[in-house]
Amino acid sequence: MTGTTSTASGSNVEPARGERRRGAASAPSLSSDTVWGELDRASFAIISYVTPAGEPRSSGVVYGVHERHLYVAVAPDSWKARQIADGQPVAVTVPVRRGGLLSLFAPIPPATITFRARARVYPAGSFDPGSVSKKLQALLPKDRREATVLELVPEATFLTYGIGVSLLAMRDPAVARAHIPVASADAAAPGDVG
Repeated sequence: MTGTTSTASGSNVEPARGERRRGAASAPSLSSDTVWGELDRASFAIISYVTPAGEPRSSGVVYGVHERHLYVAVAPDSWKARQIADGQPVAVTVPVRRGGLLSLFAPIPPATITFRARARVYPAGSFDPGSVSKKLQALLPKDRREATVLELVPEATFLTYGIGVSLLAMRDPAVARAHIPVASADAAAPGDVG
């Protein structure tokens, strides 16, 4: 049973938003900065999108982070380059490995950070990673400079699972998940798309 409580009439109801079941550990206290730190340490994500023909697609990608934007280099003839349009919304899920050596022996799923992002598409050869960040140059080695680059700008809220909680707490969805604003209320992310 996940997150339901019994009323006097015997019916099951979901607890009100922010309310936790009696005896459950407290939900993670995360900040946008903590989530961005996890995104900066990771480098693999799954991008999901809808093709112009209305078909769902998802693809694994390697990314780099600069000023709270994710950058992905893809082959110009790939599905992603051909079917993700400038300004299109995409869904992004970043798995975050947990458990260290224990994960080799026990079935510990990765934690995840999921969010909606707005794509900005740089056609093949038009993006100079050095003009943005030296760190991003690893995404585009000299032999791949003709790649299409996707800049992903996260919007609204991160949905996290298993970030900032113990491995044991990951078994309880009410404790393991959290909704975190992408940017703090008093500081918008640099370069936000309007």
